[in-house]
Amino acid sequence: MAAIACAPPAFADHVPATAAKPAAHAVAPLAERTAAVHKGAIASAYPLASQAGQEILAAGGNAFDAAVAVSAALAVVEPSSSGLGGGGFYLLHRQSDGYETMLDAREKAPGAATRDMYLDKAGNAIENASISGALAAGIPGEPAAFEYLARKYGKLSLQQSLQPAIRLARDGFPLYARLQGGIRRKQSVLKRSPDAAKAFLTADGAVPEIGAIIKQPDLAMTLEAIAEQGAKGFYAGRVAADLVAGVRADGGIWTLQDLAAYRVIERKPLIGDYHGARIVSASPPSSGGIAVIDALNILSGFDLHKVDSATRKHLVIEAMRRAYRDRAIYLGDPDFVKMPLAQLSSVDYAAGQRSSIRTDKAMPSNMLPGIESEPVGMQTTHFSVLDAAGNRVAATISVNLFFGTGYMPPKTGVLLNNTMDDFSTKPGRPNEFGLVGATANSIAPNKRSLSSMSPTFVETPKGLMIVGSPGGSFIISMVLLGTLNYLDGMNAADIVKYPHYHHQYLPDEVDYEPGAFSDAEIKELQAKGHTLKMPGWQWGNMQVITWDFASGNVAAASDPRGEGAGLVY
Repeated sequence: MAAIACAPPAFADHVPATAAKPAAHAVAPLAERTAAVHKGAIASAYPLASQAGQEILAAGGNAFDAAVAVSAALAVVEPSSSGLGGGGFYLLHRQSDGYETMLDAREKAPGAATRDMYLDKAGNAIENASISGALAAGIPGEPAAFEYLARKYGKLSLQQSLQPAIRLARDGFPLYARLQGGIRRKQSVLKRSPDAAKAFLTADGAVPEIGAIIKQPDLAMTLEAIAEQGAKGFYAGRVAADLVAGVRADGGIWTLQDLAAYRVIERKPLIGDYHGARIVSASPPSSGGIAVIDALNILSGFDLHKVDSATRKHLVIEAMRRAYRDRAIYLGDPDFVKMPLAQLSSVDYAAGQRSSIRTDKAMPSNMLPGIESEPVGMQTTHFSVLDAAGNRVAATISVNLFFGTGYMPPKTGVLLNNTMDDFSTKPGRPNEFGLVGATANSIAPNKRSLSSMSPTFVETPKGLMIVGSPGGSFIISMVLLGTLNYLDGMNAADIVKYPHYHHQYLPDEVDYEPGAFSDAEIKELQAKGHTLKMPGWQWGNMQVITWDFASGNVAAASDPRGEGAGLVY
């Protein structure tokens, strides 16, 4: 039976110091180390960001330098999804020695945050308090990640790697359809912030036309401060003072001390095996890796190729249901809570989970031991990088919902995240993605909220895939389906356009895109007891790179749901 286990020691015992402790080395498979000469590749959510990374690779940078360039460029050209006011996770593989690590640049709760800060005196949630206004913003981590990547893993200076983004912010770029749609969706929110309105709306507050040049001079100056001073250019000095002043003027609780104390933390990735494939994925406070691993372990006891397509999808849905249930109950910031990761990644635990799955019938989520739930928008971005030496990065970064809070502190060019909504503001209460949480993910000062971001490497003796996607709670199920499809031999272009289906434990329903199920599969799944719902919109923006070891062939594919670009150079 396939087994997936966490890399020791268990995260329950891992309490990193301010200076990050590096993860254990992981030697690359022999097939990879003897692979044919290959090209590098970048897949990101917008062509100008992919080109920024390609520019840095062409200048002699490695995958880690390119990751800085792509991240910073996305902050400029895809501000609805990530930015200097957000954070995320960078999964790294260094080819020379097989060293693998995850950079945790997740946002932190401010030092003055409290468990019940979004509840009224009666203990009820205050509407929109955790998503609107500066009180919803955590302390950003992305600028710190830029310096950390460049200093510890890159070949070029931070200043050089940030130049493409600075140029894009200063000189501008043409507005494209997806970003215009995001601006239209958040037009009223952006109007409430004069600096955000100036950056993304016309002088009379209208949505600009396609092709209009979007210039962000304040953001260019903030990027220049980071290029010249490193992380201190953001977390101290003029920019920090402007950020704190703007946040507090809008009702937030940031302090200069909160910014000065922010640190990137290196964490051991989760590493396991599924039918001979090596899975490397994000560790807590990302829930993505353990959830994908949990689901794969459950599925490892079934032969998915010997059952009909409807039964296969039923089994995948049931594995999703149980993995998301575990996410809701157990996971949080490893610096604050002890998590049973050894249990959740155990084949024995998966066997117990599997024993409750019937091939002919869905199990209602309320029959699984869980937490009490009350009755019952979104964006992030992902990019994948592979350089010609074999170094690779899978990075998922976010401001949480579209444009985060929509608020931009004056003179900074920085849109604030609303990642505080990713905490469990009240046990059992769904967040904006419908995810419920328990006390493990409750708010505490300087704590990092749980995330669904799932940057992942999938390796077999024949090749590898670098994969990830935005999509809030849907990320985990997309990466799970992408992994299964890659292992079934699907190519990169087909993986990114595959129709998605999703179950997240609560609400107890299966969301699916057009084409995910045939008419016959819909009837059979409904007969098994599944409640199916087609939302009428598509989700995700997957970015995939694949590498065939024998031929050296590299493919990069960007999700056709978005406007990204996969470049092979």
